[in-house]
Amino acid sequence: MSSRTVIRGGLVITASDEIHADVLIEDGRVAALAASGTPAAEAFTAERVVDATGKYVIPGGVDGHTHMEMPFGGTTAADTFETGTRAAAWGGTTTIVDFAIQSVGGTLREGLDAWHAKAEGNCAIDYGFHMIVSDVNQETLKEMDLLVEEGVTSFKQFMAYPGVFYSDDGQILRAMQRAAENGGLIMMHAENGIAIDVLVEQALARGETDPRYHGEVRKALLEAEATHRAIRLAQVAGAPLYVVHVSAMEAVAELARARDEGLNVFGETCPQYLFLSTDNLAEPDFEGAKYVCSTPLRPKEHQAKLWQGLRTNDLQVVSTDHCPFCFVGQKELGRGDFSKIPNGLPGVENRMDLLHQAVVDEHISRRRWIEIACATPARMFGMYPKKGTIAPGADADIVIYDPHAEQVMSAETHHMNVDYSAYEGRRTTGRVETVLSRGVPVITEREYTGHAGHGVFTPRSTCQYLN
Repeated sequence: MSSRTVIRGGLVITASDEIHADVLIEDGRVAALAASGTPAAEAFTAERVVDATGKYVIPGGVDGHTHMEMPFGGTTAADTFETGTRAAAWGGTTTIVDFAIQSVGGTLREGLDAWHAKAEGNCAIDYGFHMIVSDVNQETLKEMDLLVEEGVTSFKQFMAYPGVFYSDDGQILRAMQRAAENGGLIMMHAENGIAIDVLVEQALARGETDPRYHGEVRKALLEAEATHRAIRLAQVAGAPLYVVHVSAMEAVAELARARDEGLNVFGETCPQYLFLSTDNLAEPDFEGAKYVCSTPLRPKEHQAKLWQGLRTNDLQVVSTDHCPFCFVGQKELGRGDFSKIPNGLPGVENRMDLLHQAVVDEHISRRRWIEIACATPARMFGMYPKKGTIAPGADADIVIYDPHAEQVMSAETHHMNVDYSAYEGRRTTGRVETVLSRGVPVITEREYTGHAGHGVFTPRSTCQYLN
């Protein structure tokens, strides 16, 4: 049975074009586009017609950095794959790439299998995996080749968190050399964790225990130093590098310098660094704990440099690093010791709307919005043009977006499984109205019509964004 849908009368926005067009969907894929009102568009017929007059028709968002059900700091992220992907859909995101974790002493395969078991049959939207490499050895390096073959083509390493995820420079270099051979992309959490641990110990010894000190010990210079070191290690290995959650202007400068040298070095930032700051970390009565994440929030003056980096393409992607912990019972584990506050913020539902607000505020253009939130993450992680655009043959992951609707972000109304919003009370213009995932309505005129198990694992090719 063939199923057909037509989306009529909207402004179709991709990373490259804006056109008033009708979109024909057949069997879960985009079959054709034609300018609205033309004979070609009038000839589109379907069982289901969606009226998008006055609305944007955009590709579903691709969030390349989420942590559903992630164990951290003695607790586990509050969103399951079921709740987290449903919330993503409410926010106009139709694909996530989550992180499977290799335990120290364990294999990549064991970690990947564990994450497949968590996600399979539970997701409302499509998903892929990156692999966190915590234990580089000869067996791990061989496994990297096998994972690339089965569509897990990116590997995250940590210069932070000694004793947990940390890799030293030698381990990083070996993994980068392997990635240079097998086409994998190394993703880097770039902070000097060894130095940071010294500063944490010293701060606590001085009695500096409040959440705001989390930001003060994780210094911007130590993010910049690690970013520089990761870039040079990647250069030695001849491998591309993707630096996650860039928060500091000094780190952006390192990325810009490397890109000016022609290196395949890429940077991601997150909404929290664009819209929040150390002012939030300093909120009284332990409220600042809600904003503890790593890399940490920075003083407000860093925001302008991050926006500039997004405009000049020194930063290419905005992902969420969605890793929610409830304030009650989870963030509170760090009362009296900021180093015990679980690191992470909720955001998978907010990203597309916050970035549309950036369009309204003239930080970025409409097409750049789609580029950094949909097209480039799809290309970076080997899913384009199946994901990230609206074009014949692409998956019909499509969002009908009302650019004029106003909303107030709040824990009262969001769908993430967490008891606070990092953006509580923030007014934004623009809202998701209808979401299709592979042609199937997941959100229909602000009603959830999806179901767990619709989303499927999406194998990825290697990075499509290289020079």
